[in-house]
Amino acid sequence: MALSRSVLHRSLRPGHRLLALATAAASAWVISAAPASSAPRPGAPGIGDSYFPELGNGGFDVRHYDLDVGYAPGTGRLDGKATLTALATQSLSSFDLDLQQLTVASVEVDGRRAAFTRSGDELKITPARALRKGRTFNVTVTYGGIPQPLGGPIIFGSKYGWMKTKDGVFVACEPNAASTWFPSSDHPADKATYDIRIKAPKGLTAVSNGRLISTRDRGDSTVTHWRESRPMATYLATATIGKFTVKQGRTPGGIPIYVATDPTLPTTKLDVYAVTAEATDYWSKLFGPYPFEETGAIVDDMPEAGFSLETQSKPIYSAVRDETTVVHELAHQWFGDSVSVHRWKDIWLNEGFASYAQWLWDEHKGRRSAHQSFLDAYNGRKADDSFWKIDVADPQRDTMFSRPVYTRGAMVLQMLRERIGDPAFFKLLPLWTAQHRYGNASTDQFVQLAEKVSGQDLHGLFATWLSTPKKPDLP
Repeated sequence: MALSRSVLHRSLRPGHRLLALATAAASAWVISAAPASSAPRPGAPGIGDSYFPELGNGGFDVRHYDLDVGYAPGTGRLDGKATLTALATQSLSSFDLDLQQLTVASVEVDGRRAAFTRSGDELKITPARALRKGRTFNVTVTYGGIPQPLGGPIIFGSKYGWMKTKDGVFVACEPNAASTWFPSSDHPADKATYDIRIKAPKGLTAVSNGRLISTRDRGDSTVTHWRESRPMATYLATATIGKFTVKQGRTPGGIPIYVATDPTLPTTKLDVYAVTAEATDYWSKLFGPYPFEETGAIVDDMPEAGFSLETQSKPIYSAVRDETTVVHELAHQWFGDSVSVHRWKDIWLNEGFASYAQWLWDEHKGRRSAHQSFLDAYNGRKADDSFWKIDVADPQRDTMFSRPVYTRGAMVLQMLRERIGDPAFFKLLPLWTAQHRYGNASTDQFVQLAEKVSGQDLHGLFATWLSTPKKPDLP
């Protein structure tokens, strides 16, 4: 996201024989009782993230989402049917999904009607038969309503999620708004693949993640089918609709590219298609092979969104769009999208890396070195600035997207680079993205890998530049 600027067998005496029989009987009871621990029980309503305790769900792992959504821009109504394919990681008597605001009409589990209840943002589902551990099952939820964006301090005061535009909708959901438009296990620790079909009025273009599979007219509507075949966190899913001019092709490195731009936006000097193509290819050299089937962008007229977001395969840009934002969001395709946080407190692994990529881009372009960018950021803030007070390794929910997470995150990477040297540093980055490709990772795992690659003890460096609540001294 860009801001707006874890045997006994022997002869025994009679008495001992009785004791052995009693012990054996007791052991047999324990063995026979053991399966009780695997008896069906409810799945947890959340995975226990300290920032969002009820996001995500316990007892199962979603493998695939099949989403059919229809949107009427005139009324703002969304009607959807979501089929989730999941693996039970425990025997389940019931399980939860995350769903905000919208009304549920029916729920089926493996084609049979299932009972359900609502409590806050939790949809509790009780299947007709318990689900045994290790079983793959399908749950289909039919739902509808008028989605509303979320707000508050998290995204620096901006609204986010499902946001109406003058001709459709702008969908950017980090960190917890995916469940405002589809039932899900809404946490990046539970990734899945997706098929997303979007029905919208003819004349509008619906853009989502992955590759475009088909576009078919149905009466006065058009149904667009997108498929993301690489694992994706829920917050990275989009179903943005509007009037767009679409440009497709391949980057010079051969990666398919799809850029949709609102034609009503004023012409600027920024060529999003060209910068996207160039940056995707360059990051593929520095960070490892591009992790998805297609790169691209969605450029929409949504001035109320004070941010742009790294939606998987096609970052979405609002009022915040310039060259440095584009390279930032594209770096997220590696740091954030392919390698996602294990818990939200590790958000600097997304934002610090993408912000450092902006410094690397300036260095690549010969404008200024990353070292100079570091010095500008360091010298530009006095010792008593609140910028130095936040623990970037655990910034707290309401300040998880504050400026220190971005800039101090970038600063620790520059300090790491200068400590271990360029050969080790530029070996570390693609090794990190390769080891955790399509998975999740933590700060501790990054520190461990950096120490392995460099052969140095780096705990002090990371503690100083991420977590010390004062301006660190320069080495």
